[in-house]
Amino acid sequence: MTEIGVDVAFIDRLVETFYARIRDHETLGPVFDNRLNGRWPEHMDKMKGFWSAIAFKTGAYGGKPVQAHHGMDGLSEGLFTQWLALFAQTLEEIAPSREARDWFMATAERIARSLTLSLFYNPAFDDPAMKR
Repeated sequence: MTEIGVDVAFIDRLVETFYARIRDHETLGPVFDNRLNGRWPEHMDKMKGFWSAIAFKTGAYGGKPVQAHHGMDGLSEGLFTQWLALFAQTLEEIAPSREARDWFMATAERIARSLTLSLFYNPAFDDPAMKR
């Protein structure tokens, strides 16, 4: 990570910048604020720890992302597309290198795909009997 310009200061800046934009976003802001109202500082610390654990492979993050997002009022599959677009815009503006941007974006896409499948996928839709 050091070779591509990623350090703890960058992760702090990424999380702070991205979630400030989330809070200001007309669609994402209310969904997040509904869940995190009064708990934003704790969430920010958790997200910094999450991204640091992934980037630096520390294994320090012990949260349960699927459970944390389960049952969120207003959360829909389509919001992940908006989340990714905002994340991409943030990275485009502040990533220290193209490699850092690409790595964080690929990781965010995997996370979004995993959460989408965990929260919204119904295997019955793939059942051939249901497709008739």
